[in-house]
Amino acid sequence: MTQARRIVVIGAGPAGLAVVRAHRDAGGDAQLTLVGEDPEGPYQRPPLTKAYLRGEMSRAELPLAPSGWFAQRGVSLQRGSRVREIRPGREVVLENGRRLAADVCVLATGSRPIRPAVGGADDPDVLVMRTVADSDRLRARAASGSSAAVIGSGFVGCEAAVSLAARGLAVTMLSQESAPQAGRLGEAAGERIAQWLREAGVALRLEVEVASIEHARRVRLTDGTVCDAEIVLLAAGAAPDATLAAQAGLALDGGAVAVDAAMRSSHPLVLAAGDVACAENRAAGRRLRVEHWGDAIAQGETAGRVLAGADGAWDRVPGFWSQIGERTLKHAAWGDGFDDAQLVAHGNDAFTVWYTRGGVVVGVLTHERDADYERGRLLIASGGRL
Repeated sequence: MTQARRIVVIGAGPAGLAVVRAHRDAGGDAQLTLVGEDPEGPYQRPPLTKAYLRGEMSRAELPLAPSGWFAQRGVSLQRGSRVREIRPGREVVLENGRRLAADVCVLATGSRPIRPAVGGADDPDVLVMRTVADSDRLRARAASGSSAAVIGSGFVGCEAAVSLAARGLAVTMLSQESAPQAGRLGEAAGERIAQWLREAGVALRLEVEVASIEHARRVRLTDGTVCDAEIVLLAAGAAPDATLAAQAGLALDGGAVAVDAAMRSSHPLVLAAGDVACAENRAAGRRLRVEHWGDAIAQGETAGRVLAGADGAWDRVPGFWSQIGERTLKHAAWGDGFDDAQLVAHGNDAFTVWYTRGGVVVGVLTHERDADYERGRLLIASGGRL
């Protein structure tokens, strides 16, 4: 792709920041505008359910770039600006009516928390976790509260539940799963995580389904039982924020923007990266949708290089780290399924889970076993077998 003169990047999270940074690092000299709906500049999100939520990290430690970085690199940062429409090859229209000329635009709009279709889930006093404002609100409620119900057992739910328990709240996790993250990581890993949560003081109510949320304080389950709590946090997953892409008629895949390994969408003047994208992974040979911090950065870097006229393709094995209390899980996988999961215990709480499909390694999960994690990434990338 030849270099564009004016590039507008929509979304000021890790993917969006990576686009403009990589473009400049690759020698690109386009006019760059980074538009963020959040009134804050680009900042770290992983601590929002961990150190920041527990009060162990200050807001001043969250920014991903110092305040003067954008001016130094010739990037116009538009904070607190919502985009209403993209007109590929022409302009980006903001909610306030302002128009930004754009030869190319990059969608890095991320995802939005899912609010289940049950009564009371849309109550604004029922909390979700995505932004620093969300974490601030939960922190404030936790400072004066004594109990919390966390609905969902994904990584956001597990991390937040342990952090709230560490703040002294009585925390109950409600999940449809038989064990936390069993659907993603398998039963054996899920049972380990369940034990960690219980040790941290989190009560688990598994294989239950929410019927309604009453007055943002009572969760009624389909079996008729209830869970009362001063705080209700929804951690039921997230969906790609592809509204702008759909309005522009871009091809979607599973609700996300379908892009090739260079992050190009079905329109030659629109790219996408991060949670909003379902991107072809050159090493995997197929499209994958991942919601990992490091992969959002890798995809953004790919888009930035491509827009600078350099070579670029997303080809790394997706992966993430998650801290549940004092423990750190490291996971790498293609993420689109496995047919066997073998847990190997190494003693002292260390373990490795090997995920295979048709005998080929497609994922690895480790706790206190870095050598296996690194070996696993190589096996996944090469299509190796155990």
